[in-house]
Amino acid sequence: MKRILIIGIFMIAIIATFMFFLKKDYKTENFGNTINSSSIQEYILNMKSYEAEVEITIKSNKNENKYLAKQEATLEKAKQEILEPEHIKGIKIQYENHGLTIENSRLNISKLYQNYPYIQENVLFLTSFIEEYKTTSYNKEIENEKEIILEIKNPENKYHNCKRLYIDKTTKKPTKLEVQDSTQNMIVYILYNEIKIH
Repeated sequence: MKRILIIGIFMIAIIATFMFFLKKDYKTENFGNTINSSSIQEYILNMKSYEAEVEITIKSNKNENKYLAKQEATLEKAKQEILEPEHIKGIKIQYENHGLTIENSRLNISKLYQNYPYIQENVLFLTSFIEEYKTTSYNKEIENEKEIILEIKNPENKYHNCKRLYIDKTTKKPTKLEVQDSTQNMIVYILYNEIKIH
């Protein structure tokens, strides 16, 4: 009987010790999966290319247009194909070698504009935002609980006065890009439905 009691007390002590170590809150660092704002910013700013399905809303003084598009871009070229609305489905826009090509596969029409001067001002592509963010001194990072926001201010451009890229902290992927004019009206809003970053 005494032996059973000693074994029982010994087993209870082992279980109590085991339970203590299970409940203890240890702080461990997993260097491979650490996600912080600087690693997210580095990941986005060093991307080489991306593919995305995007919803684009463009507002002017008189109307608002919405598009569903597929984008592919590298640092050297960018391509966009309209998926919706139906009446302009299939129109492809490509920027490469300082030229702009517009194709309409339904009408079998293609037009090339050489030395197109507005390529650097294109706000529809993520790569354009990243290049501007890296080269301007009017940039800043804002962080909240769920996302990192990269912001560019351009006081000299009343149409593209403020641009903000929202990045999800969990996935490290962009969720939306906003462009505001100098009166803080939203003129371009891009929602990234799906995005692959390379």
